[in-house]
Amino acid sequence: MKSTLTPRSTIGAALLIAGTVVIADGLRFSDYTPLTSSAGPVPLAGEATPITFGNPDFQQRTLTDRATQLAENEPNSGAWDMNTTNETGPHKGRYLFTVFETSNSGVQRIDLHTGVTETIWQSPAPGNAVAFDACYWTPWGTLITAEESWETAANGSTSPYGRLFELKNPLTAWGITNPIGPGSNDGAEFVHANVVPRTSHEGIQFDKAGNMYFIDELNGGSLYKFTSQAKWGDVMSGKAEYFDAGQTFVLRVGDGNSPNATGAFIWVPITDANGAALPGAITITDVRGVTSVDARNTTDKPAFKGTDYQRPEDLQLQTVAGSEFLYVATTSTNEVYRLDLRRSVISVFVNRNTIDLATGAAVGSALSSPDNLAIDHDGNIYVIEDRNGGTDDDIWFAKDLNGDGDVLDAGEGIGRWASNGTSGSEFTGLYFDPTDKRRAWVNIQHPASGVDRTIEITIPE
Repeated sequence: MKSTLTPRSTIGAALLIAGTVVIADGLRFSDYTPLTSSAGPVPLAGEATPITFGNPDFQQRTLTDRATQLAENEPNSGAWDMNTTNETGPHKGRYLFTVFETSNSGVQRIDLHTGVTETIWQSPAPGNAVAFDACYWTPWGTLITAEESWETAANGSTSPYGRLFELKNPLTAWGITNPIGPGSNDGAEFVHANVVPRTSHEGIQFDKAGNMYFIDELNGGSLYKFTSQAKWGDVMSGKAEYFDAGQTFVLRVGDGNSPNATGAFIWVPITDANGAALPGAITITDVRGVTSVDARNTTDKPAFKGTDYQRPEDLQLQTVAGSEFLYVATTSTNEVYRLDLRRSVISVFVNRNTIDLATGAAVGSALSSPDNLAIDHDGNIYVIEDRNGGTDDDIWFAKDLNGDGDVLDAGEGIGRWASNGTSGSEFTGLYFDPTDKRRAWVNIQHPASGVDRTIEITIPE
C-alpha cells in the first residue's frame, strides 16, 4: 500500500509507519516497512535503479556511472567507495565527492547543480596510490581520503601505503582527462598528512572539539584519536594547519589484552604533541624514503597496547542532547560498537542477537559483514553490509526509540531498510545530504558489469 504524506501545513498531524511517528513535515527515511528478505538480482538493464526499499515511495536514479565517465575520456578506475559533500563554506552542499578503491586510486567530484562529473585527481601510475576508501569533508573546508592498505610486521612495515591525504582545494581542482601525464594533477593541492600514523584506513570522524578519530581495518585492528597541536579556532579561521603537528592515541579497555572488550576505556598516547613517536614506538622509513610512525605495529607492543577489534571499518559520529557518541562497525564479528566520548565507555550497539524488526526474533546470520555506517537528519544510524549484490547485500536501519544507545528495549531492533540487486557488487558510501533531509546517495561498487554507479535516493515532497 502507498504511504500517505502528512501535509506540512497540518500542525500536530502524525503518521505512524513501522512504529515511527512523523509530525508535520511529511515522510522521512525512517518511515518504512522492514523487508523480510534480500532482493534478488536485477537484469543488466535494471542496474540504473537496482535498489529494493522498505518504502516504495522512496525514489532512486543513477546520478552518474563509470561507463559515462570512461566514454568522456576521463580516468576512472572504478570501485567507487565513500561519499561526502562540501558540508561547509562557499557553495555548501553543491558538490558530491567519491573516491576509487583500486590500485590506481582517484578522487571524483559531481556538480549537483549541473550534473557534471569530473575526476580531479588520479594516481599518476598504478601502485602510486592505492585503495582510497575514506572520503570526508573537514570542518575547515578541505577533503581527506586515505589508503586502506598496511602491513603487519613486528619491527614496522616499509610499505609505501597506509597514508592519509588532504586535498586542500577540492572545489577548484580542475577536471582531468586521459592520458595521465606529468602535469595532470597540477590543479589539485593533494598532500600526504604525514603526522597521522600509518594504518589501513577507512572510517574517519571529527568531534566538536576537533579531535579526529580513525581506525586500522584489520582482524585485530585498533581505534585511534588524533589531536592537532593547533588551536581549533586558528584552524577554522585558516590561521593554522590542522595536520602540521599533533598527537595520536590508541583506545585501550583494561590492559588492552582482551579483544573486542567493552566498558571503560582510556586513550594511550603513541606520539608526542608534535607527532614524533614516543620512546619505544615504531618509526619506519618506507621503500620510497618517507619516514612515518607505524600505528598498527606500535600498538601491538605491550607499552602501547590497544584493544583489538575485528576489522573495524567505518565510523559515524552522533550528537544527542549535546553529548557525542562514536559508532564503529566491525565486519568480522558482525557488530557495531558505540563509544560514549564524554564518559569514555564503549558498548555493543548491534550484533546478531539484535532483534530483526521484520520477524521479532534475533537477526542471526541475516546480518553479516557490517561495513559502512550512516546517519540521517533525525540521528538514526544505518548499517551497510559488505556482501553480494543480488543475493544478500542490505542496508539495516537501527531503531533506538528512546535514544539510550542500545536497541534492546521493547519495539527496538534493526530492520532491513534497502537491498541491492546488482550482481557482483556491494553497497558502499551511504550518505544523507546534510542540506536536504529528503535526499541521500549510495554507491554500487565493483559490479560484475564493471559499471560503478552513484544512486541518488529521494523522498517526494
